Amino acid sequence: MPTSSLVFHTYLRTTTRLAVSLKTSRTLHTLRLRPRRHLPLSQFSPLPFQSFTCFAVSRPAALENAKLASRRSSPPSSHWFQQTKEFGRFAYDDYSEDDSDGGDAGSTQQLGSSTLDNLDEWKWKLTMLLRNQDEQEVVSRERKDRRDFEQLSAMATRMGLHSRQYSKVIVFSKAPLPNYRHDLDDKRPQREVVLPSDLQKDVDFLLKRHLAHKTNIKAAFPSSSVPNNNGALSNREMSFRHFEPSAKMSVVKERILLQKSEHLQKRQQDWQDSPEGQKMMEFRRSLPAHKERDALLKTISENQVVVVSGETGCGKTTQLPQYILESETEAARGASCSIICTQPRRISAMSVSERVAAERGEELGESVGYKVRLEGMKGRDTRLLFCTTGILLRRLLVDRELRGVTHVIVDEIHERGMNEDFLLIVLKDLLPRRPDLRLILMSATLNAELFSSYFGGAPMLHIPGFTYPVRAHFLENILETTRYRLTPFNQIDDYGQEKVWKMQKQAQRKRKSQIASAVEESVEGADFVGYSRRTQDSLSCWNPDSIGFNLIEHVLCHICKNERPGAILVFMTGWEDINSLKDQLQAHPLLGDASKVLVLACHGSMASSEQRLIFDRPPDGVRKIVLATNMAETSITINDVVFVVDCGKAKETSYDALNNTPCLLPTWISKAAARQRKGRAGRVQPGECYHLYPRCVYDAFIDYQLPELLRTPLQSLCLQIKSLQLGSIADFLSKALEAPEPLSVQNAIDYLKTIGALDENENLTVLGQNLSMLPVEPKLGKMLILGAIFKCLDPIMTVVAGLSARDPFLMPYDKKDLAESAKAQFSAREFSDHLALVRAYEGWKDAEKRQSGHEYCWTNFLSLQTLKATDSLKRQFFSLLKDTGLVDPDKELSNKWSHDEHLIRAIICSGLFPGVCSVVNKDKSIMLKTMEDGQVLLNLNSVNAQEPRIPYPWLVFNEKMKVNAVFLRDSTAVSDSVLLLFGGRILRGGVDGHLKMLGGYLEFFMKPALSDTYLCLKRELNELVHIKLTDPKFDIHSFVDLLTAVRMVITEDRCEGRFVYGRQLPTPSKKTTKATSAKVNKDSSSDNSKNQLQTLLHRAGHETPVYKTRQLKNNQFRSTVIFNSLEFVGQPCNNKKQAEKDAAGEAIQWLMGDTPSFQGDISHLSMFMKKTQKKRGKGI
Repeated sequence: MPTSSLVFHTYLRTTTRLAVSLKTSRTLHTLRLRPRRHLPLSQFSPLPFQSFTCFAVSRPAALENAKLASRRSSPPSSHWFQQTKEFGRFAYDDYSEDDSDGGDAGSTQQLGSSTLDNLDEWKWKLTMLLRNQDEQEVVSRERKDRRDFEQLSAMATRMGLHSRQYSKVIVFSKAPLPNYRHDLDDKRPQREVVLPSDLQKDVDFLLKRHLAHKTNIKAAFPSSSVPNNNGALSNREMSFRHFEPSAKMSVVKERILLQKSEHLQKRQQDWQDSPEGQKMMEFRRSLPAHKERDALLKTISENQVVVVSGETGCGKTTQLPQYILESETEAARGASCSIICTQPRRISAMSVSERVAAERGEELGESVGYKVRLEGMKGRDTRLLFCTTGILLRRLLVDRELRGVTHVIVDEIHERGMNEDFLLIVLKDLLPRRPDLRLILMSATLNAELFSSYFGGAPMLHIPGFTYPVRAHFLENILETTRYRLTPFNQIDDYGQEKVWKMQKQAQRKRKSQIASAVEESVEGADFVGYSRRTQDSLSCWNPDSIGFNLIEHVLCHICKNERPGAILVFMTGWEDINSLKDQLQAHPLLGDASKVLVLACHGSMASSEQRLIFDRPPDGVRKIVLATNMAETSITINDVVFVVDCGKAKETSYDALNNTPCLLPTWISKAAARQRKGRAGRVQPGECYHLYPRCVYDAFIDYQLPELLRTPLQSLCLQIKSLQLGSIADFLSKALEAPEPLSVQNAIDYLKTIGALDENENLTVLGQNLSMLPVEPKLGKMLILGAIFKCLDPIMTVVAGLSARDPFLMPYDKKDLAESAKAQFSAREFSDHLALVRAYEGWKDAEKRQSGHEYCWTNFLSLQTLKATDSLKRQFFSLLKDTGLVDPDKELSNKWSHDEHLIRAIICSGLFPGVCSVVNKDKSIMLKTMEDGQVLLNLNSVNAQEPRIPYPWLVFNEKMKVNAVFLRDSTAVSDSVLLLFGGRILRGGVDGHLKMLGGYLEFFMKPALSDTYLCLKRELNELVHIKLTDPKFDIHSFVDLLTAVRMVITEDRCEGRFVYGRQLPTPSKKTTKATSAKVNKDSSSDNSKNQLQTLLHRAGHETPVYKTRQLKNNQFRSTVIFNSLEFVGQPCNNKKQAEKDAAGEAIQWLMGDTPSFQGDISHLSMFMKKTQKKRGKGI
């Protein structure tokens, strides 16, 4: 067919089907293309460009709309917007699981044109989408489009577009689409809020009296203006300013420093000359690092930045800081030398400092010390400080120039932790201002070029390590040697994995796991010809998703029975797997025999005393087995390890910025990590490494791990950037070694704005300034601050400390039911994991007073170490809050309202918001929905997961994590009043009584007077909190009426409202017309409800309603009545006719303003009458 004919044919078919003209305005109106902002890629703020959403309409309607567009001078879409402006309530549909398209009985809608014609039509639409710069996406609710979605999606992909189906809506977009769109969810719950009338009257009375009191003292009322952000940090820095001393003082100071340096020099020389010192020096000279000592010191003295790489065991971590300190001391500069060496983990900082102090013949805390959170040992003469990276960042908050520090050593930079990458950006900016400062970067892997180029070609030095040869055994070799047979049944991790099974059962997998997908091609292409048939059969059954507890047990038995003496290091994915495997091994006849085998765990959250046990050599005849996470790859060295068992996985957090959801999944490690694990076995003698995966899988590993900056949420990091006054967050992070994607940065900024830490211009608020001084996540810091302000500090500190440490509730496999019962008793049916934590902690404190704390923990399945860590954290929090001035030194006054469970629940809500989900109780289950994820599940360890019904409409949660499905952890149920008063910012909706939060995701409908009450309470409450943060001496509790009103409304809200569903309808008028409605029988359940509805509509000038009925899975019928672009859904009924009557009754109720919560407020029928009269007046 000639091109011109083809074009004309396509145009003719298209215009016939869609009734459109060549005029752009009429085309837009006919398709009902309405401007809408593109999907917010962050959770709170949309992008600045607009798109058009396409709602397909019937041909007669399209022609009628085209006529209207040609007659009016207003824009073509004004009719649609006028409708939207004139109505504002929601037609709603009770939630139904039956969302399929195949269950319609008696549906009036046909499938429409053929698939071929539909594809042609969509090809034209998508082509127009690509050509239109202002248009971002096309949305369709047409059934025929859903029918052809697979073909349409493939076509869109070929055209470079993204597509996704959301229930009964399909979207084609130029930008990637998230898994869930709340703006397209017709089943998204909105809340009708009801308060008892007597309660509202009492609250209004108190509020009125408060406002009058406030007016009377207005002259004395403190100003609520926000202080100058630029001065906030500098005030804190005043105590760190170094004023220029006089010449005389300088001479005295130099003399004192010289005397100290000479003293240090003599003490160092005395130690080195002593017999013990000579022996230690001989050992240190045997380390590979000693051969490079002079070259290292020379390079450091001549360059501001040096990059040092060294193989495991070369001694760079313990020796290089000593070389610098010894060199400075020998040169009589020891007193002015100050070295800070950062470590990524607490255990590393403590263990390395102990070793270095011992090598110098000193007690820890003299010239060598350490500082980690909650612990530290540092004296006046400490010249070498080992600390975590976070400790150095906190020092930079108050001393941005690092005055007095001469050397900064950043160890383990190859791990690419978020704090380490952040620290490198800060130090890179600092170096030009501190030319005397020396920066040494140390890496255990050979990727030093990356760091060298980041610092402008800094010199690189490599320290070759000395390790004995280590022989690698991959899975095929292990199976061949041990003759172990893999089957589909012996790879199930049936020890401690029941929770995972249940999660996977709840969240049915729709695609292969990340682990399985990554290895499938590698295994299929592998050649195992040289191995026995038994081994090949086992490899064909190998399950890459399994950790392989039974296989690990078999390998450990093989080593213990057949191999030479030596410790075994087993790399696992996380704490739960370590505990589960430990339980399994201790039940084994050989591995559980304490006289022959010592099984130890190694994890960063363990107490320091327990961590130190892994370094001790066991008695003769006892084999040590250490179960560890990836922290044992480089951060610690266990010298007597000869055998390594490597599962090949690590539990790694990733961050899905598009869906704003963290994911915690076991992933394959990198080749660099696998080499590090293997190298742990060759420290003292030739070693063996058992890799529990095939060689072909190792060959497919990535070279290096993805930096943490690219795979975690950035809220805390962004807050630190603003607190350090480093300028624009996005600009600063663009300087990173590998910058995070802009969407991740924007999500973090939006979050900080939502909780009030940043203003709209990205400046730090007074709340943000206080949050930046607390060493916890911003949400937990906000909880602490409000707990202090509202004088319920102790329980809130318990909650925050508990969420910062590990979960104290233990769930042993063999006593899981008993452990769940013990946790449930702490909940006391208050539907809160956080309140359960408070009760467990308080019970332990009472037991400690009776000297029975250990017995209490044993009986109630609680971790004694975790509770002790929680107690230590609370003491630190109280000290930090005292420094802010927000806390009364008298603990009793700080806890005046600690007994008020409702207030504690409200403070928890204020901190955890916007982590909120709706709770809809159904007959046999509970449905939960969040803004970013849609339907979610509760973690099975939550007390709320065990409840058949939750009598609150909302849950606030500390954390969500995607593990196949999205699971919520640590939740607390809250009422409507708590969420409205202590949640985020409230905006008015399009009609009186309509309030919105989170950009419109959360919507509340209530009587206008009640909405005014909530808005006024929240405004006054926020003002008092802001004044208190600005002026800590301000006493908000002198405003008794306001605080009494707040406590009254959050205490006596009985959650009597309900959830409604559906899309927003046009806004109603406040006035009502009762003349017509008086003639109609309001009993919607009567037998003639269909006739009544038809009569009402005809009188209002509308067409006969259309009924769509479908049969549900339980053989009942549910009907939908449609008129004037509105839909009303009835309750399920036993027959089709009754279902249609019920739907008509729902419509009549809405028209007459007889819905339960809005009786008498609105008569929608009057709006129908007015609209008809308008049309008749215009001759339409």
